[in-house]
Amino acid sequence: MSMRLSLLFASVSLVFATAAFGATPQSKPLSSSQQKMADCSHAAKGKTGADYKSAVSSCMKGDTTAAAPAKMTSQQHMAACAKENAGKKGADYKSAVSACMKAH
Repeated sequence: MSMRLSLLFASVSLVFATAAFGATPQSKPLSSSQQKMADCSHAAKGKTGADYKSAVSSCMKGDTTAAAPAKMTSQQHMAACAKENAGKKGADYKSAVSACMKAH
């Protein structure tokens, strides 16, 4: 019985200690570099892996060319060319899409 009582006391103490620690206000503002990192991380949202790291690194360095839109994938490029030539049919459509794909 004393073992159970000890465990109960320890867990209750842990709960109160955690609650007291969590209630401590975190009023310390972010430093300028921490704020810049947060902003760059937010700007690179949706990217993963090497693309994310590259975007955040470029942003932290102040590289303004990184803000330019990323190069379209071939699938996105094909969709754009198809949309551009939507009114054409048959061989005209195929040749127009082909020329569009080669132009970019």
